[in-house]
Amino acid sequence: MSATRDHKEAGLRLKKRREELRLRYRDVVEASAEIARRRKNPEFNLALSRLADIENKGVVPTIYRLYSLCAIYRLDFVEVLDWYGVNLTELPGDSASVPVPATHLMNFHTLGHGAVSLPLSLAAKAPEDVTLLVSGLIHKWGRLPIVLLNALEPQNLRFGWMGSNDWSMYPLIPPGALLLIDDSRQKILTSGWTHEWERPIYFLESREGYVCGWCSVVGEHLVVESHPASSIQPRIYRYPGEIDLVGQVTGLAMRTAQVPRRRTRGEAPPAASQNR
Repeated sequence: MSATRDHKEAGLRLKKRREELRLRYRDVVEASAEIARRRKNPEFNLALSRLADIENKGVVPTIYRLYSLCAIYRLDFVEVLDWYGVNLTELPGDSASVPVPATHLMNFHTLGHGAVSLPLSLAAKAPEDVTLLVSGLIHKWGRLPIVLLNALEPQNLRFGWMGSNDWSMYPLIPPGALLLIDDSRQKILTSGWTHEWERPIYFLESREGYVCGWCSVVGEHLVVESHPASSIQPRIYRYPGEIDLVGQVTGLAMRTAQVPRRRTRGEAPPAASQNR
């Protein structure tokens, strides 16, 4: 397979950096051998011929050799990945474009630089069939520099998706809604509201998967209550032990152009999406 233009340009940038540091091929090879020794892994080694191919022929280095080059050249690993066309800030967006039938956890952590590409709406590419959790924070739609997110303390905020078959909190939270979850709120509140709109809604992880709903603690058990309109019975778990609190739902975004199909009278309600 021939090297792409991006690969060749990346190789030339690595070569330029080596020359700026006045390092010979032999110096890089010896330095990589030291890193391999420290890491106790020969994959970090760079042979002289391989280094020449990376610089001049656009050969893509392995993740281990790329690590060694970044360490030797004092380069940011994430930035060099971008030289090769791998932009880690695109991970959440690309992940959202891949439908996954099972509920699962996605731990994408905020990067320290770059920008986040965010959809302007919940497009059809979003994984509608699953309820999932995504670390990080999207403050507004569009392309947003990460530096702006740092001031918003995104480490305490996550995204959750209500699966397209999860009617547990409808009509407050419709299937396919995007949830903003504050994982610093780790206490189940039992009072302080006068209306269902004011009652805290929690996002939790059980052995079977994720659940979303109102919660109450009864002795050593936690009761997850669904909205009465959903016809889903309360779910009871030993707490702690059988279920963990991810955080409290503090916001949501949902589509208005396409309202989820409501069940007809007498139709059996689908179970909440709980499979991992």
